[in-house]
Amino acid sequence: MKVAMGQFAVSREWQDNAKTCITLMTQAAEAGADLLVLPEGVLARDIADPDLVLKAAQPLDGPFLSLVLAASRENNMTTMMSVHVPTADARALNVLIAIRDGEIIAHYDKLHLYDAFAMQESRNVTAGNLVPPLVDVAGMKVGLMTCYDVRFPELARRLVLDGADVLVLPAAWVKGPLKEMHWEVLVTARALENTCYLVAVGECGPRNIGNSLVVDPLGVAIAKAAEGPALVFADLDAARIAHARNVLPVLENRRFARPELK
Repeated sequence: MKVAMGQFAVSREWQDNAKTCITLMTQAAEAGADLLVLPEGVLARDIADPDLVLKAAQPLDGPFLSLVLAASRENNMTTMMSVHVPTADARALNVLIAIRDGEIIAHYDKLHLYDAFAMQESRNVTAGNLVPPLVDVAGMKVGLMTCYDVRFPELARRLVLDGADVLVLPAAWVKGPLKEMHWEVLVTARALENTCYLVAVGECGPRNIGNSLVVDPLGVAIAKAAEGPALVFADLDAARIAHARNVLPVLENRRFARPELK
């Protein structure tokens, strides 16, 4: 599988973000990518207005996704990103969507809300209550996670035990003391302890770190972006997964049952 990581700074205006997403989709498809992963919360962002994620939320049949879905009909690539979707009680869900051929083929409502480091995602967002699905892409099974989820090893382990070869992690990882280290350590640990690939795509800009990366099943970072806008590619190899699980059979050696959502 050829994967692309589209890293950019999300603006206040959904129209600008839709154009950026579509441009990255076009570039990734022209380069032969099977999967493009974009950051978390790509509808709108303003560090001076943390409530914008709620005010700018759109339904899955709204104008933002209508444009993006139309663009996806131009290629055979799968694209994943996170958007905020309004709920009936005037709140929002943080929804990771997978799109292909003009359709939403899977979605996942973020389980773990970022109520940490003096921030409170739950102020505007309601947590999901279902384990994410797996998505078939280029002969591999892809599991869905979003940002803060990476700090909870149970979810990654559950997805891999369900059959995931690859985990994707759209994120908006906030800058701060040691935060870049946390990001790289956690992404690497989730890949290594589950002998799977992990594709982690961070938003860049004034608040967030960027630093998108792909880590392979033995904990090797095979592609990285820096702190600015970027489109970075990596090749994921099923043989590498098989090799890792042969020399490091942690999934077979485990003593604990499959994690369940409480």
